[in-house]
Amino acid sequence: MNVLVTGGAGFIGSNFLNLMVPRYPAHRFVCVDKLTYAANLQSLEAVSGAANYALERVDIADWDAVDRLFAKETPDLVIHFAAESHVDRSILGPRDFVKTNIEGTFNLLEACRKAWGNTKEGAKKQGLFHHVSTDEVYGSLGDEGLFTEETRYDPSSPYSASKASSDHLVRAYSRTYGMPVKITNCSNNYGPRQFPEKLIPLMIQHMLERKPLPIYGKGLNVRDWLYVDDHCEAIWAVIERGVVGETYNVGGNSEKKNIEVVDTLCAIVAQETGTKVDELLGLKTYVTDRPGHDLRYAIDATKIRRECGWTPKETFETGMRKTVRWYLDNRAWVEAVKSGEYRKWMDANYGGR
Repeated sequence: MNVLVTGGAGFIGSNFLNLMVPRYPAHRFVCVDKLTYAANLQSLEAVSGAANYALERVDIADWDAVDRLFAKETPDLVIHFAAESHVDRSILGPRDFVKTNIEGTFNLLEACRKAWGNTKEGAKKQGLFHHVSTDEVYGSLGDEGLFTEETRYDPSSPYSASKASSDHLVRAYSRTYGMPVKITNCSNNYGPRQFPEKLIPLMIQHMLERKPLPIYGKGLNVRDWLYVDDHCEAIWAVIERGVVGETYNVGGNSEKKNIEVVDTLCAIVAQETGTKVDELLGLKTYVTDRPGHDLRYAIDATKIRRECGWTPKETFETGMRKTVRWYLDNRAWVEAVKSGEYRKWMDANYGGR
């Protein structure tokens, strides 16, 4: 099977490839990535020499580039991770989010339609488009309740609106053209190889450098935290056992307030580094909340458990400890990203390609 993994050099995509490339040597995995600021080929060093792995530098918002890619690869399976995903960046500059998340998804769907044909009229080739989305499309919950696959869409930020739009496009191609699709909407991911702008790696680095720990508002916003490897396993479970045309919510069964996340990280970092926990807790700083900050997300993952047999293996505590240890053991990775040395290496080796 020929598998295109868009956004494969990003956080979730690189973890997915590190799991699946060695596990399935008979499948060929093609990492498709624009290699923007949050992509990191150092995250793929373990699989970069594998016989069943290849890299294609492609901007999915460029139709001609996508068309050439599909003519070359003719995939059996497209797993679509690629997205602009940082909410704060979407508030400051939403254009890139519309271009990548909406136009990019449209280009991929059109390329699949061209490669596979209209299944309602007879397919040229059987394929599957697996779209990776977010629980943020559902908007904000109150103190009670959970997001289900039937929850009404109510996005609050340009990021979540762009992802909601891409979800609608995928469903429309399924209904109009009979394209085989599956969608997963996941809760907040965390784990190794996440770009340092996100909450958990940012907090870990600030603790190690004794910098203030910026917490929006009073730290009461609630998220369901999902360890990235558990998410990757869920995606593969849906690909193998999920029903075509269906959506599956993926959650970590780990609802936590942001302040609880920071306190837990302080405790783990203190234990792992021999630091007094009060020294780290004293770094907490409350900052002005961001516009449109949803209060609470929480996932009902009953459907994926019932139909695909998936449940998360990591608890909040075990996943957080694994994450802290990875960042402690891979400080060179973080420093290369923060210092700009990685981008210099990227420009020298991949500039202009």
